Amino acid sequence: MNIQKIVLGICLCFVTPGYAQLGVIAQSKRIQVVPQPVAQVDRPGTFMLIPATPWQVENDEQAEVVKRFVQQLQEEGSVWKIEVIRKESSGTRPASTTTMALPAAASATLVSGTRPVAIQPSSPQVISLTHCDSPAHSLQVISLTHCDSPAHSLQVISLNHCDSLTYEGYRLRITPDSLQIQASGKAGFYYALQTIRQLLPPDLRKDMNNQTQGWELPCVEITDQPRFGYRGLMLDVSRYFIPKATLLRTIDCMALLKLNKLHLHLVDDNGWRLEIKRYPRLTQVGAWRVKRDEPFPARKNPLPGEQTTEGGFYTQQEMKEIIDYAESRQIEIIPEIEMPAHTNSSLAAYPELACPVVKSFIGVIPGLGGKNAEIIYCAGNDSVFSFIENVLDEVMALFPSRYVHLGGDEAAKTHWKNCPLCQLRIHTENLANEEELQGYFMERVSRYVRSKGKTVMGWDELTNSKLPEGAVIYGWRGDGEAALKAAELGHPFILTPARTLYLIRYQGPQWFEPLTYFGNNTLKEVYQYEPVKDKWKPGYSQLLQGIQGSLWTEFCSTPQDVEYLIYPRLAALAEVAWSEKGKKDWNGFLSRLDCFNRHLSHKGIDYARSMYNIDHKVLPRNGELEVSLSCIRPDLEIRYTTNGDAPDGRSALYSTPLTIAGNCNLKAATFNGSEQKGEVLTLPVHFNIATAKPVTGENINTRLLTNGLRGSDRHTDGEWCGWYAQDGSFVADLGERQKITRVSLGSLNNFGMGVHPPRYVKLYLSDNGQSYHQVATIQRTQEQNFAEGTQAVDIHLDVHPQKGRFLKVEFGNPGKCPANHVRAQQDTWVYFDELIVE
Repeated sequence: MNIQKIVLGICLCFVTPGYAQLGVIAQSKRIQVVPQPVAQVDRPGTFMLIPATPWQVENDEQAEVVKRFVQQLQEEGSVWKIEVIRKESSGTRPASTTTMALPAAASATLVSGTRPVAIQPSSPQVISLTHCDSPAHSLQVISLTHCDSPAHSLQVISLNHCDSLTYEGYRLRITPDSLQIQASGKAGFYYALQTIRQLLPPDLRKDMNNQTQGWELPCVEITDQPRFGYRGLMLDVSRYFIPKATLLRTIDCMALLKLNKLHLHLVDDNGWRLEIKRYPRLTQVGAWRVKRDEPFPARKNPLPGEQTTEGGFYTQQEMKEIIDYAESRQIEIIPEIEMPAHTNSSLAAYPELACPVVKSFIGVIPGLGGKNAEIIYCAGNDSVFSFIENVLDEVMALFPSRYVHLGGDEAAKTHWKNCPLCQLRIHTENLANEEELQGYFMERVSRYVRSKGKTVMGWDELTNSKLPEGAVIYGWRGDGEAALKAAELGHPFILTPARTLYLIRYQGPQWFEPLTYFGNNTLKEVYQYEPVKDKWKPGYSQLLQGIQGSLWTEFCSTPQDVEYLIYPRLAALAEVAWSEKGKKDWNGFLSRLDCFNRHLSHKGIDYARSMYNIDHKVLPRNGELEVSLSCIRPDLEIRYTTNGDAPDGRSALYSTPLTIAGNCNLKAATFNGSEQKGEVLTLPVHFNIATAKPVTGENINTRLLTNGLRGSDRHTDGEWCGWYAQDGSFVADLGERQKITRVSLGSLNNFGMGVHPPRYVKLYLSDNGQSYHQVATIQRTQEQNFAEGTQAVDIHLDVHPQKGRFLKVEFGNPGKCPANHVRAQQDTWVYFDELIVE
């Protein structure tokens, strides 16, 4: 192989002593990168990177990576310019040598011949090779640029191929004199440059060294490679149409974090988001829904003739631009076309694809949909499969990804059970039931996808029946355990467990968070997630392709809402997906995350500050209340007051749980020195006869009923005690006989979530906790219990004055949601936050 180098310096394959084996990490306060590199050794000194620093590459592929990186810097507002000059060379690898000087300066021009060009080591020079296609002659032109300024002594950035590295792995060596990158492919070189980008200041213009007009990079030696080949983010663009500009900015941040898969949930009941030229009504009708101002779960279904104004879609040209943008950043976009359920958007456009037994109006659903969400594709209608194949033809032609995600989740079989076509299909295909009919449906479509050379992906409900051949399964329910059923059959799988990696969930103390639903998936919980379990059977871990964070957008109405839910948890996800098992360091991660967040701020992303806020727990203990405060950041102090004043850096320092024996307005916040970091937590504690007294019952959370605190309008905020689809009771021990005149129960009505006040409440008193007599009761009507909206409902029961020690409360569940409810015929919850006895 005859390879001509045209920038001064020799590029060698290097292996740094001390960490030839991956896994050695030397923590460095100067080197703050997310995700944490596999092996990192800090070295003294800095490398001065200036716009004129030459880049030495071996071939066109490397040149393209450098060109993209410099374009990235240009898009961020830097003054860099790029000149790419290519020189052909013999041999199979490298194919050519390219040198870039940034920016190009005035130069003397020499015509090249067979003699080598002499370069004086003492004189910093940049060599560029261009080709001149003059009609009179064809010349190769060497541009020799001389730099006289000592402050601009040109150092070299070199990219070198190394077969011993994995495709996405890289080595990075920064010394005061050079910056060397080794990789075996484009992805490795790209990720090395993203590491460099994190080492550079977020604002290249503002933080430039005034003397050198450049930036100092800390000297370091890094050997790095990802743990998983699939490191993904799923964006639901159906429930909220995410604008193209937001997608591109998300792709930029994914690339900086070395994430490589963007799964786009393009289709659902709430909107069809991709232009399909053969079926224009998919976007003319299916991309638009009625406007509803209520929270997502409380939105009522559309009526015939209602104006549809909310939505949008991507044209195929726009999607191609998004795909190309992602590909240049080493990100593969995986399209998801849902079936057979979550398809009201396409059925609104083409209702003939539903089962013929469906007689009701089909519209694009603005919320959960209730019974309307049970309308799905007809599995007995062959035209459904023709429609799907035609749609997939356009999707597969547009997306170069090797994968097509077909959904397959949450398919209600209500209409299939009554549909003559579906029942005929079950009979002719010798299927046992409707669940097997879905297996038939998914395998038939999957077979078509495979015939086009693509691999099928689907949600873990596919394991409920026969799995499509070769399908990759996404484990999402609970901890993703259902995906192991697929692994048992030899199927590859990806984990995106709802309990940990669903980014729709609250990411901090709910009192401070925008409304969403379900529980919490905090930054720390995402970071601490370990996908590979010790109890797994041998072989499962080899089938695990990677992990994915999934953002469902039910509660998003702006790009800012989307970004708030994604960041900074996406950084924690990236670390879990990239870094080795057993190498977690929460404190070290926070330090690196703070540096990464500065990049987010520079991009204008309003990431969540939930990690600075305080969690609280107030529980009865020996007739008093014990208040525990915590923050997931151990590097912060908690300061508090008990007189209602706002805390500051001089307020009392919280170190151990506080004891409260009477009314108190406690306020607390996190501080770094004198700087307040989190929002002020306010706990207005009010004592009554029952406060701090023990409560017993089958529900362990009944102890919250006498902690002196009222809950928020989020029944998952930690202050509510709930019962689902059942009547209930509990007993409060008041400690001694007390005179009682009134009892109040704090309840909640949340129409969209099926949370409603009790049908009745009965009160009983006892002196010994054995024999009780009824002292009050109240009945509530269905109209009272199933009101729309979300509001606290206090239930008051007046008691003819009498004494007793034990107070027993019995209550009745309100029953199933009525027909006009968004959750018609579904079971209900009853929640209480406080028992108030006067």
